[in-house]
Amino acid sequence: MVEDFRGKAALVTGAGSGIGEACARRLAAGGARVVVADLNASAAEEVARSLPGELGLPYTADVTDPVQVEAMVKFVVERCGRLDIAVNNAGIGGEIARTGEYAIDAWKRVIDVNLNSVFYCMRHEIPAMLANGGGSIVNMASILGSVGFAFSPAYVAAKHGVVGLTKNAALEYAESGIRVNSVGPAFIATPLLAGLEPQVLEQVKQSHPVKRLGKADEVAALVCFLASDDASFITGSYHLVDGGYTAQ
Repeated sequence: MVEDFRGKAALVTGAGSGIGEACARRLAAGGARVVVADLNASAAEEVARSLPGELGLPYTADVTDPVQVEAMVKFVVERCGRLDIAVNNAGIGGEIARTGEYAIDAWKRVIDVNLNSVFYCMRHEIPAMLANGGGSIVNMASILGSVGFAFSPAYVAAKHGVVGLTKNAALEYAESGIRVNSVGPAFIATPLLAGLEPQVLEQVKQSHPVKRLGKADEVAALVCFLASDDASFITGSYHLVDGGYTAQ
């Protein structure tokens, strides 16, 4: 069952592919007007154009730039009249190396894309939501927001940071009608995994008790539930979509 988002305006970052695209499609299926934001302009335009009922609006932005993020949120409010739902999903994988060998520039890039951008987005989304009496923010964390993963120190640190930032904002704005939650997917079949060697990909699949990768639609289902009014008593929470990965 798709949630009812009629009359609501949503912003999804990293919506040109993968989990972000799946979230944008499900929000639009529920009747929301969706700003499809991505660094890749053609991907954002393609997804937005394909949403039903002309509900999609493409927007190109680099979410590591707070000036561009501010402009993005202003665009949502100007074109849609309000901001009710934000899915802060943009992210990268980053370099694979041990902590003592990790390149400083690579560290900064991962933290900037995967953590700083979430703060920049919330910094401007929250005032916009306060202006219309509340809203729902869902931040894309990872299973690596709760466990370690060798050779990925920057990614693990960033995703732990997203979980903490989510909890903090949830406490600050609970009485103002803004709910803030995070979602922790395991390994999902998205372009982020497309470059893996077949044998490595098989090992990744086998690392889940369910013995497969997750699907973007499975993550979007949880994200959109959390964004919906059906989750009205859920805030400050971190929800896993991991095929049993963290239960091991």
